[in-house]
Amino acid sequence: MKINRGVFMAATLALGVASSWAQGSEPLISGVYTCVDANGRKLTSDRPIPECIDREQLILNPSGTVKGKVGPSLTAMERAELEQKEKREAEERSRIADEKRRDRALLTRYPNKTVHDQERQEALKQIDVVVQTAKGRLNDLIKQRVTLDTEMEFYAKDPKKAPSNLRRQLDENTHSQAIQRRFINDQEAEVRRVTLRFDDELVRLRQLWGHNAPAARKPSASE
Repeated sequence: MKINRGVFMAATLALGVASSWAQGSEPLISGVYTCVDANGRKLTSDRPIPECIDREQLILNPSGTVKGKVGPSLTAMERAELEQKEKREAEERSRIADEKRRDRALLTRYPNKTVHDQERQEALKQIDVVVQTAKGRLNDLIKQRVTLDTEMEFYAKDPKKAPSNLRRQLDENTHSQAIQRRFINDQEAEVRRVTLRFDDELVRLRQLWGHNAPAARKPSASE
């Protein structure tokens, strides 16, 4: 009788798995093993059932109650996929926990909109103070430059004849003005960043405040 090679290989694999369970590579739990195979047949055995290697098997007590479960046995690829899934689930749980911690901290810091508005105003005020100081310094440098340029007019025909001290002051003035302008631009960008941060916080806080607010009292039928 000619034996189908595919059937033979599958049977060999199944017997090998059953043998590995019996030899202790997988814990063999005493009881009645039961499962429904790929063909819809309900099978039972006193040991893991090779035909159900790809699916979960129940282990029953003599009374018929469930004692435990085994399988399905996983391939290396399936184990890798399962590990990736578990990793993603763990990362998602961690993300949710971090989000809850941030929400609690946000509510503690800003119990209402008044407190949030006050801190926004204070943060922007501090930046504005720094910007105004920088602008004042820049105006001084611009005035200084007018004086230096007036002195340089005496050497317009041959600037190389200007005193080294005057040329150095011009270079320093140019450099200092550039620094002040960059600083002011950076602070203006900081204003936008701080404003955006408070705007984003306010969106989330409105949700949290609304969620934590006590439910409005419903009027009774007599009212």
